Amino acid sequence: YVVIMAGGIGSRFWPRSRERSPKQLLEIAGEKTMIQNTVQRLNGFVGPKNIFVVTNKLQKSAVAKQLPTLPAENIIVEPIGRNTAPCIGLAAMFVHRLDPDGVMVVLPADHVIRDEKEFLRVMDIGVKVAHESSSLVTIGIQPTHPETGYGYIQIVEDEKSKNGALPEGVFRVKTFAEKPNLQTAQRFVESGDFFWNSGMFIWRADVILNEIKRSLPELHGYLMSIEPTLGTSLFEQSLEHAYGMIRGISIDYGVMEKTEGVYVIRGDFGWNDVGSWDEVYRLATKDEQGNHLHGRIISFDTKNSYIHTNDKLVATVGIDDLIVINTHDAILI
Repeated sequence: YVVIMAGGIGSRFWPRSRERSPKQLLEIAGEKTMIQNTVQRLNGFVGPKNIFVVTNKLQKSAVAKQLPTLPAENIIVEPIGRNTAPCIGLAAMFVHRLDPDGVMVVLPADHVIRDEKEFLRVMDIGVKVAHESSSLVTIGIQPTHPETGYGYIQIVEDEKSKNGALPEGVFRVKTFAEKPNLQTAQRFVESGDFFWNSGMFIWRADVILNEIKRSLPELHGYLMSIEPTLGTSLFEQSLEHAYGMIRGISIDYGVMEKTEGVYVIRGDFGWNDVGSWDEVYRLATKDEQGNHLHGRIISFDTKNSYIHTNDKLVATVGIDDLIVINTHDAILI
């Protein structure tokens, strides 16, 4: 089963990204929206009936419209965002009801993956490790530079990893590190035993629910109050009540950092979380002047810039190294 987390508002992509049309529902990198690309790359891995999307009330209809092959009951609506631990716990109950020891792959809706074949190969390994070891598995990205915008995962290259007991590229996790400053990030990358934390996870539904029970017993109690109402007319009411009491907490901080025996798989498949307009520019195709221009634009003496507009004409003269985002009611420079 695949669970896609799609409840964010993408505030770093204002003014294009708004509460009703966030980053994951926009064509940020390519002709399709980010959530459509996320589902499309799962072709051959799981069918639509085994894909769940967790979103919010404002975005539910847009998600359903963009993903017409997804069964309506597979769109799980949170009454309010409470970070990733409640989101994942809620989805795990849906999977657990269908298949108690079913493996769930948890993915954000808004990442770019360039090498989809390698991505699916890594997912296959992760599913095997998660099912056979009853462990929590995450995906670590091979770092290419000392990035300060990502969390890091430190690995243990122990004898168990070296003697072939684990598949190649699978390591035990030593520790999780928060987003570092530049000097610390440089040290992490130079050491060779740190990966970027991708925010992608693989585990059995029963295992993650047990880990939530152990590390976040209060959250587990609220989830269990919802569980008997799954698939009934009382579900929305019990969900609303529980979410009014639940404290927001991330799965990393609430569970992963408190659990021993976590595995990480090295991912080297052209990953990018596209966290800013700068990253969009970096990934985009450019003309001879280093510009990426989208929409009705007249540019003169313009270099190394990202300019996006739709109906309204944008004219630039003598600019260098700027981002210009023009929408019907707001302009970001």
